[in-house]
Formats: sequence, C-alpha cells, structure tokens
Amino acid sequence: MVLIIGGGVFLGLVRARTARPLPPLPVEERPSRVEVPESAQGRLARLRSRLARSDSPMGRGILAILARDRLDEGSWEDIEDVLLGADVGVGPTRELVAHLRSRMRVEGAATPERVRDVLREELVRVLAPDMDRTLAVDGRDDLPGVVLVVGVNGTGKTTTVGRLARVLIADDKTVLLGAADTFRAAAVDQLQTWGQRVGVETVRGPEGGDPASVAFDAVQRGTARGVDTVLVDTAGRLHTKTGLMDELGKVKRVIEKQAPVTEVLLVIDATTGQNGLTQARVFAEVVDVTGIVLTKLDGTAKGGIVIAVQRELGVPVKLVGIGEGADDLAPFDPETFVAALLDAA
Repeated sequence: MVLIIGGGVFLGLVRARTARPLPPLPVEERPSRVEVPESAQGRLARLRSRLARSDSPMGRGILAILARDRLDEGSWEDIEDVLLGADVGVGPTRELVAHLRSRMRVEGAATPERVRDVLREELVRVLAPDMDRTLAVDGRDDLPGVVLVVGVNGTGKTTTVGRLARVLIADDKTVLLGAADTFRAAAVDQLQTWGQRVGVETVRGPEGGDPASVAFDAVQRGTARGVDTVLVDTAGRLHTKTGLMDELGKVKRVIEKQAPVTEVLLVIDATTGQNGLTQARVFAEVVDVTGIVLTKLDGTAKGGIVIAVQRELGVPVKLVGIGEGADDLAPFDPETFVAALLDAA
C-alpha cells in the first residue's frame, strides 16, 4: 500500500501494483494581466463614429432620393419602399410616410433638405426616445442584481455577456458570470475567457448539465461574495417553444428562490432582419423580456429592425454592438442612430 499525494491534496490509498496514472489536475490559465475596460465615454464616441461611417442600405436609399432636384409623388413611394426594404415594418413605415407627407403639405415646401430634417424628427419619434433604457443591474437587501441574457445561438449572445461584464466593470461594479449555456462547451470556455480578461469569476457546470443548476450556483456564489451583479448566459436552443419555455422558465424560477431577476436582455442579430423579429416574438412569449441588445449593427444591417422590434415587443433597445472589439458595446441612443443614418445622406 502507498499513499499518493498530488498538488498537496489527499487523493487516497491504492495498491501500488494496480495503481493507474492519475489525470493531471486542471490548471486554469489566466491572462498575464487584467485588462482595464474602456470608459463609457470612450465607447460611445467610438461607436458613434462607426455608426456614422456605416454603409447602411437604409441610409443609401434615402441619400439617392434626397439627391434629386425635386420630390414628387413617386418620391414618397420610393421613400416608403426604402423603409420597407430596411425592415422598418409595414405599420411604422406607413405611419412615418403619412406624418412626413402631412407635415410637408402644411409647410408647403418639400425641398430635399427640409424632408430630411422632418424625416429625422419622425424617425426619432417612432424610436420612442422617452423609453427607459437604463439597465436594471443593481440588487437590493444585500442581494445582487441578476441579469438573464437570452437569445438564439449565433446572435452573439455569449460575446454580449462578456462585453456587458466589461461595461459594468468600467462603471466600477463587481460582477460574476454564470455559464448556463451548458450544451455548448465552446460557449462556456468563451465566457470564462471573457471573465478572466477582466478578473471576473465564472461559475460553470459539467458539459450538458442542468442550466438551472448552474444559474442557481452562480447567484448563490454572487450573493456570498457580495457582488453587485450576476450575469447569466442561457442556452439558446430554439428547438420548440414548449421546450424553450420549460428551460428558461426553470432557470428563472430557480434563480428567484435566492434573488429577483432584475433584467432580461434579448440578444438579436441585426443582420437577420425579419428572421430576428420572428425569434424575438418567440422569446417574448416565453420570458418577460425587459430590454433588447442588437448586435452586428454595422454596414450589413438594414437598421430598420430597431424600429420594428421595439414596436413589436414594446420594450426598448438598450444596447447595440458594432465591430469585433471587446468594448464594442454601448447604450442605444435614438438621436445618434438616426443622425448616423441621415447625416451621410
């Protein structure tokens, strides 16, 4: 009989002649230094610049119409076609054009410059700038705020969780991550890497394990450590609405045995247009979505999905992502978004 000790941990007694080689203890690789996320002001300035440089089909279409010497009946139809093609949606498009034509009729001078100014005002109006876009990330009574991040796989959901952690760290909040997308080992590893880069702990479970169990452990750990916010990355398997409802419903119920869920963010890929809107409807029926994150809102996105999804769900777009950088996530601002579309026109 021999006593085997590895890494200072008692492992047990085994017979020397039958002992098998022990697997190495897992070593968590850590970055050489903890990164400092970009400030909110820096992120906003950079994203505004990228929005202004984006080659939006919506902006291009409006540019072509407003470049004409005069606007006639056909011009209004063309503006309507551009808005529909940009995934604004039938209802909002008709409303926009009707308001635009009515105002131009009253003013009596439908110059391209004036049409652009009024269109800017009307686009901002339908984007509901008075909607509350603050993130509910703070807890109460010594409990952390809990943010559930939901969405279909491939929308940039896990990346959004990692980026959001950086946003909160930059705002001097303490954060813990819960890797509850247990069906994708790569997603769990990816989230852990995001956490390591900013010195944030990630709670994970076995591959294919119960997502609700991981979420429970994450909130329990966050409460014990006294962190401000727990971010939970959920599974994005849109197999059936019933299955999704059962899965996300269980996660939410288990979490709320310990702390209230303060925010449910739905991540949508802006480049998917109406498909993204269809996905949004399903998730909205399954879980109480409180805010939307639009990812990949760059030159390939049609842009009108911002209007359509807010109208469809009645909840605000709170965050947008543009580019591939770690800090390419910022609050959504309707005025900035519309200016970026039309200032190039």
